[in-house]
This record gives sequence, structure tokens and C-alpha cells, in this order.
Amino acid sequence: MKKENKKEDSNMKWFIQVFISTFILSMLFSYISANGVSNLSLVPAILILILVVAIGIIFDIIGVAVTVANEEEFHAKATKKVKGSKTSIKLIKNASKVANICADVVGDICGVLSGAISALIAMKITEAFNMSFNIQFLLSALVAALTVGGKALGKEIANKESTPIVHAVGSILNKFGK
Repeated sequence: MKKENKKEDSNMKWFIQVFISTFILSMLFSYISANGVSNLSLVPAILILILVVAIGIIFDIIGVAVTVANEEEFHAKATKKVKGSKTSIKLIKNASKVANICADVVGDICGVLSGAISALIAMKITEAFNMSFNIQFLLSALVAALTVGGKALGKEIANKESTPIVHAVGSILNKFGK
């Protein structure tokens, strides 16, 4: 009974942490993107939109790779003192939380940002070319298709290349950890 209560408390604590951090990050990035992108010309705004979509796809790939990676491969690397292996093992042991942060928190924030940025870009295009109709629906559909299509391709890559992906992330985190 005590173990079950600890698990429920841990899950509730995780929910609260994710909820608060997502809320704050989403507000922060939405504010920055809305104010920052609205002051940019069309080409830099489009480049930022592409970057936001790419970040969402990359983090989705990481989230999937961590959930399908084989921990034993990293134990073998860790015994050979391969840098990033121990961090990779920690990522795999916490796969559900890592996937939640990567695919849900970062991915969803990128989705919201790309929607807001595409709306601003649509207004810029409509104004710049003196259009009488709003292209927001077309641009939103294009961004959604690129995001979903990119994530579909990314999931395939993550399934096939989980070990090098997780090791690369582990190595990067290992460098920042020091």
C-alpha cells in the first residue's frame, strides 16, 4: 500500500512539474515569438518558423529513440568508458519522462509556436502582396503537414537509429553536465 501511494505521489509531483514548466515555457516562447517575429521581415520570420518546426521534429525523434533504445548496448559502452554512455543509460531508464519532455512539452510548445508564427507570416504576406484574402488556412495546413510528415519520417529514423541518436544526446548532455 505504501509503495502504491509513493508511486501516486511521484506521478502527481511529475504532473505538477510538467504542467508548471510547460505553462511558463509556453508563455515565454509565445511572447518572444509573437513580439520578435512580428518585428521581423518576411524571410527571417519564415526561417524562424522552419527552425521551430525542425526543433519539434528533432525532439520527437529523441523522445522515440529513448523509448526504443536498448539499454544493454550502453552498458557495454560504459564498461569501455565511452563518453556519454552513462548519461544515455540514465535517459533510457527515465524513458517515459524523457519522451514526455521531448515529444510532449517541447513538441507541443513548438506546435503552438509554429501556429502563432504562421499566423503572423500570413498577415505579413497578405499585407506585403496586398491580397484581398487571408492565406492563414493554407499556411497553417502547410505547417501542419510539414510537422506531421517530418515526425512520421523521424519516427522511422528513431526506430532504426535509436542507439546513435541516444548516444549523441547522452554525449551532448554529458558535456553540459560538466
